[in-house]
Amino acid sequence: MKVLVTGASGFLGRATAAAVRDAGHEVRTFQRRASGLSGVSDAPGVSDVPGVSDVLGTMTDAAAVARAVDGVEAVVHLAAKVSLAGDPADFVRVNVDGTRSIVAAAREAGVRRFVFVSSPSVAHTGSSLVGAEAAPAEPSRARGDYARTKAAAELIALGADDPEFAVVAVRPHLVWGPGDTQLVGRIVDRARSGRLPLLDSGAALIDTLYVDNAASAMVAALDHAADEGVHGNAYVVTNGEPRPVGDLLAGICTASGVPAPRLHVPAGVARVAGSLVEAVWRVRPGQDEPPMTRFLAEQLSTAHWFDQRRTRRDLHWTPGISIDEGLARLAAAAG
Repeated sequence: MKVLVTGASGFLGRATAAAVRDAGHEVRTFQRRASGLSGVSDAPGVSDVPGVSDVLGTMTDAAAVARAVDGVEAVVHLAAKVSLAGDPADFVRVNVDGTRSIVAAAREAGVRRFVFVSSPSVAHTGSSLVGAEAAPAEPSRARGDYARTKAAAELIALGADDPEFAVVAVRPHLVWGPGDTQLVGRIVDRARSGRLPLLDSGAALIDTLYVDNAASAMVAALDHAADEGVHGNAYVVTNGEPRPVGDLLAGICTASGVPAPRLHVPAGVARVAGSLVEAVWRVRPGQDEPPMTRFLAEQLSTAHWFDQRRTRRDLHWTPGISIDEGLARLAAAAG
């Protein structure tokens, strides 16, 4: 198939585009800057790596979106505004309006398969998730602008599903690995500066997803998107190895050569502090992301792990890299 991968200059997007290419598909990428896969540094062009070409543009440019989907048979849509803070209107423009634009353009162009890359946060309302399946996205109850707009975008994508335009939503949970500047980078930076507390005892069970497993899950979703009983559905994807959040943070810190967190803060205090920080950030935003938000406090203090049986059965997929092997790879990359 000829497959468009949006957001391929990002950590997961680049891994996904490479995995789709390695699975034998012809890949086109679409993002604001070159993906790094095509050998093209500043402009669109034919790749010096077989099967990959870049189209540069933004999700808010309808003409660029239409050019990107022209002639492709399938889309894996990862492009999004991902942040703990920012102008709410920016989240709407990129995540909601951008998804609506590419869904419409893809249908007009005759695309047959559409994989929407979502997030478990679209159905997280603040309480623990213990062995949960993929609950319906709830924009009105999701926490934070990112989660709310991704929830709305998922509903737009799944609402377009039909036998001629098969849509699957994949919700990768806390993707990490070497080169990750989001989860791993933030953990390492905060640990190095002593700003990475454990909330309560750090015993809340959470699951994560190693980046290679996330990319292979996207390929599996692409391959099986048109299957009866698969299209029109959402799937949470994890490693299926829930561990205490304190153990995971310690493992990432040790692999990265920084001290593991030792400071414990009551979760209730962190949630209140997160709400206050969010309020201040809306009035006087800092140069970086806020050190704590209510959503982040909830994520660090409540269990969130998911039943993977339906995901693995329907997508015919299993993770190939364990958490321990992933940590070993992280340590090797850190030198």
